Amino acid sequence: MNRNICILGVPMDLGQGRRGVDMGPSAIRYAQVKERLGKLGYDVQDLGDIPVPSIEERTANELNLKCLNEVVQVNQVLAERVSEIVGGGRFPLVLGGDHSIAIGTIAGVAKHVQRLGVIWYDAHGDLNTGETSPSGNIHGMSLAVSLGIGHEKLTGIGGYAPKIRPENVVIIGARQLDEGEKLLIREIGLKVYTMHEVDRLGMTRVMEEAISHVTQGTDGVHLSLDLDGLDPHDAPGVGTPVTGGLTYRESHLAMEMLAEAEIITSAEFVEVNPILDHSNKTAKVAVAFMGSLFGEKLL
Repeated sequence: MNRNICILGVPMDLGQGRRGVDMGPSAIRYAQVKERLGKLGYDVQDLGDIPVPSIEERTANELNLKCLNEVVQVNQVLAERVSEIVGGGRFPLVLGGDHSIAIGTIAGVAKHVQRLGVIWYDAHGDLNTGETSPSGNIHGMSLAVSLGIGHEKLTGIGGYAPKIRPENVVIIGARQLDEGEKLLIREIGLKVYTMHEVDRLGMTRVMEEAISHVTQGTDGVHLSLDLDGLDPHDAPGVGTPVTGGLTYRESHLAMEMLAEAEIITSAEFVEVNPILDHSNKTAKVAVAFMGSLFGEKLL
């Protein structure tokens, strides 16, 4: 793992239907992410937050894309900042904010590698478009956009498309998929480990297979971790909780296996919503996972 980390916050809730996730970066910082990673011997720089416009009107436009221009604006800046971090030889650790910020993070990272692998740790597929989305919320479209599927203003962020290929992506923990997403998954042959596979195979085998999959022909791997991938019992402070999710211990094991594999070259942790949380529990969980991802061990 790169020993030099840059933390970058994106306090955005424009891609999400419930307010409050814009306070996620502050909650994660309050849970002492910089201090925890510093104790592991990393050189950690906190670059602060990217400015996000404040708007109250969030109705979907005629394309069923809420806050399209603002989401594009923020992600374009994010892509540029992440690209600068990678170009400077440091590891970008992005704190969300809603999951629409993955559009900018991946755009900034992918331009520095020939082929980027992605582990999408999430209860949802985020594979909708304006045509298939029930809500018009762009945080449910971010993986599709990164694959080059969706509105050109979104897919064109960073100046190129697509950023990633279906054969280099793995979704882990899915348990709520819209009909349009299911059709797309089958059409493009995306690798998905739903909770059925996690229960049936066990987390160790899922992660072994996922690691093998995203490292075939790639020269970098990005982790996009949505805290709603966990069961709400372990991570209550998220905007779109789905029961029956990944456990705290399963997720630690996943992060520990990624640390041992030494494959992750960039990461983002998203959808922490302090308004819906209990005593900052979900932000503390996120920081604990970051500790495991970066090599923290009990012994």
